[in-house]
Amino acid sequence: MKTLLTILFSWISLIAYSQNNNVIIKNEAFNFKALFNTSMQPGVSCYRIPAIITAPNGDLVAAIDERVPSCGDLKLSKDINIVIRRSADNGESWSKIETVVDYPFGKSASDPSMIVDKVTGTIFLFYNFMDIDNEKDVYYLKVTKSIDNGKTWSSPVDITSQITKPEWHNDFKFITSGRGIQTTNGKLLHTLVDLKSGLHLFGSDNHGENWYLIDTPIIPGDESKIIELSDGTWMVNSRVNGKGHRFVHTSTDEGATWISKPDFTLIDPGCNASIIRYTAIEDGADKNRILFSNAKTKDERSNMTIRISYDEGKSWTDGKTIYTGSSAYSSMSILSNGDIGLFFEKDNYQENVFVRLTLEWLTDGNDHYKKTQSE
Repeated sequence: MKTLLTILFSWISLIAYSQNNNVIIKNEAFNFKALFNTSMQPGVSCYRIPAIITAPNGDLVAAIDERVPSCGDLKLSKDINIVIRRSADNGESWSKIETVVDYPFGKSASDPSMIVDKVTGTIFLFYNFMDIDNEKDVYYLKVTKSIDNGKTWSSPVDITSQITKPEWHNDFKFITSGRGIQTTNGKLLHTLVDLKSGLHLFGSDNHGENWYLIDTPIIPGDESKIIELSDGTWMVNSRVNGKGHRFVHTSTDEGATWISKPDFTLIDPGCNASIIRYTAIEDGADKNRILFSNAKTKDERSNMTIRISYDEGKSWTDGKTIYTGSSAYSSMSILSNGDIGLFFEKDNYQENVFVRLTLEWLTDGNDHYKKTQSE
């Protein structure tokens, strides 16, 4: 009886705590905000491939594929557009759906990803392009940018020749959806995959004026994310199909060489995930924290979970489940108020939802952090 009462009291306390921190729990599930679903736009088959960032002014920008005739990937659809919604209040309310990239029928854009340049205030939005009527199965890699926090976007620039090799022309290649990073020295970094030659990094040392390929293949790796560790090491966390777990790759020489190893604790069904830095001692925080979100199962896309690492990715907490049901690609961003924003595919790609979480909730009240003005 004592144990039962303890569990009941803990659950009541959790509900009260969550409500006080703007996280509402209903029947052990969150009150998600549906940002994109097929009921919003007649004629759209589905929305897929979420990406979210926090703009320099604190606004949120959520980007996604608008897949019109079918839910198929790039080479299977003649009409995929890149659309966004924006929030100026930490995800409480959102703009109407805005189109960023829309080609004539027969040409499609897919797999949005973003990098924020904190020095210039520019947001870069990358995507993969295909002219299905004239060059089916030939992938081009493009970027557009915004200098006003996502309100308007430049004409796209094709960077395929800058970040790939000529012999890759007919290969299945793509920039990873989600997000890239800016390192502490100002370098912009992102990941791309060529299924023949492996996972690669590409970057820019001049704030996106030009881009270049870092020609060291990383194997094994499919859709991946990169972060910078506290000592300057680059760490890539990779999807690898058919293994049931993630792979981690580290480089201490800016991508010239890599050490690769499986991380059996990060179980994964072969699905795109998200990894971002939450805090760094170097920036004035009390401790280093890295967040990781994915579908935490070995063989199906379900059980969306967020974990925390306090030792720069060497180990992870068991994590907190955000949604037990069908869930796939995810993307995270740190909000201007210090909360954690999660944007993910839900219920067999029928909805793409946003939920705001706190560090306190993720750690059952065991970890508290207050963002300072200097950060």
